[in-house]
Amino acid sequence: MRRSIVAGNWKMNGSLESSTELLKALVHGLGEGSSKAEVLVCPPFPYLPLAQKVLSGSAIGLGAQNASERNAGAFTGEVSVSMLKEFKTRYVIVGHSERRSLYGESNDLVAQKFAAVQAHGLCPILCVGETLEQRDAGKAELVVTDQLGAILNHCGVDALKQAVIAYEPVWAIGTGKTATPEQAQQMHGVLRAVVARRSAPIAGQLRILYGGSVNAKNAQELFAQPDIDGGLVGGASLKADEFISICKSVS
Repeated sequence: MRRSIVAGNWKMNGSLESSTELLKALVHGLGEGSSKAEVLVCPPFPYLPLAQKVLSGSAIGLGAQNASERNAGAFTGEVSVSMLKEFKTRYVIVGHSERRSLYGESNDLVAQKFAAVQAHGLCPILCVGETLEQRDAGKAELVVTDQLGAILNHCGVDALKQAVIAYEPVWAIGTGKTATPEQAQQMHGVLRAVVARRSAPIAGQLRILYGGSVNAKNAQELFAQPDIDGGLVGGASLKADEFISICKSVS
């Protein structure tokens, strides 16, 4: 049986003071056994040491929002997976829609980052998703299957044994709009079917998260869908009470 994940993506938000308060509140509110989900937070790079310290000994894991495909060298401003690993980071988000749209990350580059994360023994959270224009043009499935296909072609289906996928319809990120549970389930089913064509056992154990304005009001209905295994939570992860409520929505 697949264990759900709820991951908080803080994006470029927070300060030392607010991050400390938020982390402490999450540790207090998500004691052992209070959520059936695996819970993790992905703070900005400068706050990884703080998060490692505050979360130590708790049930909350630590993730990063991005990583370089390279291990070391003259790459100003980049952060390698080996650096992230030193802070006990277990997960790394790759291919988030904001990285793809704002910083021009291609499917091939995302695949390289995915491979780099796994090469260091960490678990990539691969983000896939379509824009509103692509959905309206009837290309939603083609877009997300191409994004997933880049990983399958570059790394092989076995790589998904130690990976997580997050479906995030771009039109529902930070907009307050959310895909209906039926829309989300339909795309999650498509993604699982793509993997199943290469390996049914891997598809069956693959965890696929929904990301796109997940909040305390819609989480339970979304997470109840058969192919939705938790959520990649943006803005709501910055509010302790709401994020705790989302984590406890997993049944």
